[in-house]
Amino acid sequence: MLRSLSVRNLFLIESLDIDFQPGLNVLTGETGAGKSILLDCLGLVLGWKGRADTVRSGAEQGEVSAEFDLAIDHPARMILAAAVLPCGETLILRRVSGSDGRKQTFINDRRASAETIGALAEVLVEIHGQRDDRGLLDPKGHSALLDQFAGDNPLVESVRDGWRHWQNSERSLAAARQELATAQRDAEYLRNSAAELAKLAPLLGEEAVLDTRRRLMQASARIRADVAKAAQALSLEGAEGLIGDATRWLEVASSKAEGTLDAPLEALSRLAVELAEAQSGIERALEAMDFDPHDLEITEERLFALRGLARKHIVQPDELAGLATEFQGRLDALEMGEDRIATLEDAVKAARDAYLTAAAKLQAARKAAALKLDKAVQGELAPLKLERARFVTQIDAADPGPDGIDRVTFTVATNPGSPPGPINKIASGGELSRFMLALKVCLVGDSSTMTMIFDEIDRGVGGATADAVGRRLADLAKGSQILVVTHSPQVAAKAGHHLLVSKAVSAGSALTNVAVLSEAGRNTEIARMLSGDVVTDAARAAARELLAG
Repeated sequence: MLRSLSVRNLFLIESLDIDFQPGLNVLTGETGAGKSILLDCLGLVLGWKGRADTVRSGAEQGEVSAEFDLAIDHPARMILAAAVLPCGETLILRRVSGSDGRKQTFINDRRASAETIGALAEVLVEIHGQRDDRGLLDPKGHSALLDQFAGDNPLVESVRDGWRHWQNSERSLAAARQELATAQRDAEYLRNSAAELAKLAPLLGEEAVLDTRRRLMQASARIRADVAKAAQALSLEGAEGLIGDATRWLEVASSKAEGTLDAPLEALSRLAVELAEAQSGIERALEAMDFDPHDLEITEERLFALRGLARKHIVQPDELAGLATEFQGRLDALEMGEDRIATLEDAVKAARDAYLTAAAKLQAARKAAALKLDKAVQGELAPLKLERARFVTQIDAADPGPDGIDRVTFTVATNPGSPPGPINKIASGGELSRFMLALKVCLVGDSSTMTMIFDEIDRGVGGATADAVGRRLADLAKGSQILVVTHSPQVAAKAGHHLLVSKAVSAGSALTNVAVLSEAGRNTEIARMLSGDVVTDAARAAARELLAG
């Protein structure tokens, strides 16, 4: 429910705070007083398209905020949760517009996106009348309204799921056909490349191993002679023999050296051990450096072949093994392509048949619901002085889509014997308003979580018909909150909360004001609506009768 609307420095409004109540709220006032400006302000904070926000002349910025009460099960709570925005018992939407054109939107004092505001607007407020550009007057939304009237229908979601599955199957088939066509076009290249890679049989990490081996063999050829000389220098003919001679000579002399040669002998012993380790290491190195020159040639050929093939396919050598697997897979897909296409074609047919079966069931359900809706609307027309008119929900075949195979159109016939036509083309202004009201009564049911706005929906009617419209609005408002912009005294008299919109000139500027009317004020305003500028005693008496019901 819309609890309040606050406006600062927008359009012709300097400062305005309006409280709304449950049930039927009416806004009246002379033509040009600014009733439409209030709806413009509400539209701004809800992100509706329409009149551009205009900061009042001379002001730095304008601001409008709307406060809503949220029931515990209100769908707005899910939207706020999805947007990670705070949510309590009330929801406050606020929009600030600068004179330089910059705008900021807030939800419960948190910056918010236009998408979130738009989603909230869809579940908070709906408007009918002069500004109704969706819903009742838009045939594109009639199927959804009919489904809404029918209640929670699992067939609707079944059709949407079936449509998604069908379209996904079609996309998979199209992709497979494209892949097959590409594979067929590149078949010769794939076969040659796959054969070439299979023949080489590259291994992951092989290039690095070959490169290391090649460099080692190349280095071995250059340094082996020096390593062999070192081995010779440390052999018995070299260092090992000399150390052995020195050790024997010292051992002979040590018995008469009174221990002075013990330390040198121990050092020579350690030196012999270290020398043996050095010789062993050099021998292992020489063994590693022993290679067949043909091995170097084979290693280089393999390494160059890997690198050449990598350059050919513009990949790294380590990617060749994966590329071989990919090419072979594409060849296998080519071989099995026709079978895969046939399988996918069967899947598409099955998905299409399942969708059409679900759509046919939904169509039957819609036709049954259409008969009930037509009967319900017909029952609402007589109290609205349209007892000779007919309302017909027309269901025609349409191209398959996510919402089924039906085109639903609300049609009316205003004269006996005349064929029904689209509601927005056949009905006159006053008739259209009443058809919309009757339809809305049937679609809303016992209650609604949304605030409904009827913008001069009673235009073009008067007298008993206007009284019937007012009574129906009052009945509809028993389970909902309704705001009505009206010029009809009969409708205004049925309100539970009456707001008077007026315009005054102050300091050379026109300003719009809104006042909540007392019972006496309501009598005066309704009398004005009945008689015009001069309020007569007869008009006051007639106003009292209207208010008395």
